[in-house]
Amino acid sequence: MYRAIVLLIWTMGTFGHYVRDNSSGKTDRFPEDFLFGVATSAYQTEGGWDADGKGPSMWDHFVRHNPDAIADMSNGDVAAKSYELYKRDVEMLTDLGVGAYRFSISWPRILPYGTSDYVNPMGVAYYNSLIDELLANGITPFVTMYHWDLPQALSERGGWLNAEVVDWFGNYSRVLYENFGDRVKFWLTINEPYIHCKVGYGTEHAPGVRSPGQGFYDCGRNILMANARAYRAYDEFRGSQGGQVGLPFSLNWPEPASDSKDDLDAVNCYFAFHLGQYADPIFTERGNYPDILLERVETASLKQGYTKSRLRRLTEEEAVYIKGTSDFFALNHYNIDIVYRNESLQGMFEVPSVDDDGYYGYYTKNSISKSENRTLELWEYSPGFYKVLNYIKEKYNEPVIYVMENGKNTPKGLQDHTKIEYLRNYLTAMLGAIKSGINVKGYFAWSLMDGFEWHMGYTMSFGLYEIDMTDASRTRVPRTSAFVYKEIIRSGMVDYDYNPDPYEMNKSSASTALRDITI
Repeated sequence: MYRAIVLLIWTMGTFGHYVRDNSSGKTDRFPEDFLFGVATSAYQTEGGWDADGKGPSMWDHFVRHNPDAIADMSNGDVAAKSYELYKRDVEMLTDLGVGAYRFSISWPRILPYGTSDYVNPMGVAYYNSLIDELLANGITPFVTMYHWDLPQALSERGGWLNAEVVDWFGNYSRVLYENFGDRVKFWLTINEPYIHCKVGYGTEHAPGVRSPGQGFYDCGRNILMANARAYRAYDEFRGSQGGQVGLPFSLNWPEPASDSKDDLDAVNCYFAFHLGQYADPIFTERGNYPDILLERVETASLKQGYTKSRLRRLTEEEAVYIKGTSDFFALNHYNIDIVYRNESLQGMFEVPSVDDDGYYGYYTKNSISKSENRTLELWEYSPGFYKVLNYIKEKYNEPVIYVMENGKNTPKGLQDHTKIEYLRNYLTAMLGAIKSGINVKGYFAWSLMDGFEWHMGYTMSFGLYEIDMTDASRTRVPRTSAFVYKEIIRSGMVDYDYNPDPYEMNKSSASTALRDITI
């Protein structure tokens, strides 16, 4: 059945008349109640790493002890200075016309020592001010409880490999509900469990603990339990606060390199390892890990001399506790991966490791040749977005979907044309999904502004607003994509013929938010 679903969606092709209508240069309109937003995270943008009683995070520790792990040897100590400039950020949001803003709360800014024994009043005051400023401007806060900046005090106690993290996170979530839940109605618990466990327990991200064959699975299991603990804790507040709680997943579309059995089986494994490991226990009637995941890890473990699988099955009690612990499906999606399984994989992966367990390769092509004079760029892979949304609908019983991250890195500068084309094409694909009956309720562009992109430092530019990180004032300057996104939100449609000049727009704009550039 699992393979049948993959084959069905893979062979659907693109999305017909929901691609750009070349006669008008426009697409159909988004629903009136569709929610447009933008997203950021605390460590990537806030700065103020030790300000006003904030404790160190594992990223604060990691960048100091492993500076060479960051592409430009930078850190998030100052970042975009949103801790100081949050009112400026809200001005930008207001000028864009977004209805919602996804930001994350820094766990160590609220609980400097990790546990709820001491709550930092200045950290609470900061987020109260930000939330109140958003609401005063008609912007709905979508609040991520945890976007990878674990308190260093807890990291030193084992972090996500210590089962006690379930209690730590549950207590932390309760502090958030008590202090902000009267105004926050959309909570996101733990950002992207697959990526966080994969690179955090590999070599690229904090905490830099290398345990790809065991730690990866323990981390994921503890995240599932911690998410469930936070969700169940909200039951005490649900009646009075009336909010929702969701777990944000990451999934690119896995396109098989060929129609061979090996490549199609590799796609099934990709789904199971990247998404099913976390979404199946929550959203499926069965309520447990995918069989293909359990079978492959157990087979590899026994072959390697282990007496049992490195991935412990969920007990019946755990499965019941986890099942249903997300009120909506929160998706982070960026592009497609070309997935394959062939002889080239022999000897490629560390043993034991999640990569060896799944035993598939994948890559993202930045461009592929279509003819002598034509290349297919990354942003033209938008049909994969439609397929991902349709897969979620078919696999997980038609949940409400919020796209919580989607965006493209572009070179420095205001003329970010490839980001604009990416944005247009992906929004067109999503509109096609909505028109075909997929229940997508909101979309959040990544990101509002440039920030610290983890192990890539400041070498990548996802922001609708450009920031010169060498400028102490961290002035925000709107790129062309900011004006294009603003027009999409205003009109409710994707107009491919709208091509503003950012320099002229900044000269003529009457708003403070779009006049930060010096011409």
